[in-house]
Amino acid sequence: MKLYLSLLAVAVNLCLPALADAAPVLMISIDGLRPLDVIDAEQRGFEAPHLRRLMREGTYATGVRNSLPTVTYPNHTTLITGVWPAKHGIANNTTFDPERKNMGGWYWYARDIKVPTLWDAVHKAGGRTASLGWPVSVDAPSIDDNIPEYWRAHQPEDEKLVHALSTPGLPEALRSNDMGIAAVYTTTPEGDLAKGRMAAKIYALKRPRFMTLHLSSLDETEHDAGPGTPEAKTDLKLIDGVVGDLVAAARKVEPDLVVVVVSDHGFAPVEHEMNLVGAFVDAGLITLDPTTHKVTGWEAAPWGGASAAIVLRNPKDEAMKARVKALLDRLAADPENGINRIAGAEEIARLGGTPMASFWVDFKIGYMMGGSMTHVSPAGERGTHGWLPDHPEMRASFFVSGPGVPRKGAIGEIDQRDIAPTVARLLHVSLPSADGKPLF
Repeated sequence: MKLYLSLLAVAVNLCLPALADAAPVLMISIDGLRPLDVIDAEQRGFEAPHLRRLMREGTYATGVRNSLPTVTYPNHTTLITGVWPAKHGIANNTTFDPERKNMGGWYWYARDIKVPTLWDAVHKAGGRTASLGWPVSVDAPSIDDNIPEYWRAHQPEDEKLVHALSTPGLPEALRSNDMGIAAVYTTTPEGDLAKGRMAAKIYALKRPRFMTLHLSSLDETEHDAGPGTPEAKTDLKLIDGVVGDLVAAARKVEPDLVVVVVSDHGFAPVEHEMNLVGAFVDAGLITLDPTTHKVTGWEAAPWGGASAAIVLRNPKDEAMKARVKALLDRLAADPENGINRIAGAEEIARLGGTPMASFWVDFKIGYMMGGSMTHVSPAGERGTHGWLPDHPEMRASFFVSGPGVPRKGAIGEIDQRDIAPTVARLLHVSLPSADGKPLF
């Protein structure tokens, strides 16, 4: 035992100096940020002076090829692991639940991540970690100071839930005249303002070596009003101010701070929604209670939005697989349905999507899966995301600036899996499970 403890002490001492020599890193996610809205801000009518300063003073991607599906939770998990959803296990925003037994529950819990994260790597090396509103962070054991993203009803009662799930004492330490920890379950500009101020307080009080922050209002605005609209421009201008104020406050505490700004996906306008679930009901693959219309059974079911994974109850049933493929081919042959293509298992694996899916329906830009009772109807929102990642409209953002970061400017398009290993190198920690490679 004494020998073991001595060896452990040596290992810890070997890790700590390397981490101590590294600059601290603040990783900010701006949900739904399209890269060209910053890169070509003036031409597009956006105001983002703080983000553009980070861009000019460091390195940035012209686009990030992201995860399947191009939605928030899988992509945020790739950002901190360097692997696709097929490996990290966060397959979508919501869990697969065709019978609605989980009541619309999301992948909130860090225990569902199957590979090491950047939080794990920094914590293991002896560095303090913090996170505010990051997806899939509930009960993450390696986050020292954590207020996770979580909600059930977007009502004041949710604040009690978030408080119970946060690091003890942290909500009280961050209390101010803002909305407080309610900010992590809101998707408003006011919520992002509050999160920025709380993040600045975390730096003043805790001085984390690595911190993650999720700003979510732009995504909500782009869903409601559409990307590139006056409303989206106003929201990004506010978020740019949040980033500028936070970086200035954090660098008063940590002058050598490295700032990494990322997004999870892009955005595109949407006009139509197609009732894909209804087609599966009509085909007898999903059965409903005739009175309540609740799902009582299923053999195959869609799961998604602008693209949809098709999950079979028994994926080894070749006859059922052929039946489902015939249905999908028939639906895709009708141009009114707006289906771009049907991906099979081989393409899903290439894109890193969950192996739970036997097929993947990709809609054309402008179409999405919806729940309307009519076959194809006007969409209930003006913009969305979630299409397969080879659509250029789904490209995400990456900007990094600070000590140790080369001023390379634009480096072209990158693979989203390269971001976590790059951050790990900046922090002088190891993330050997990542499939990506450091960008510099």
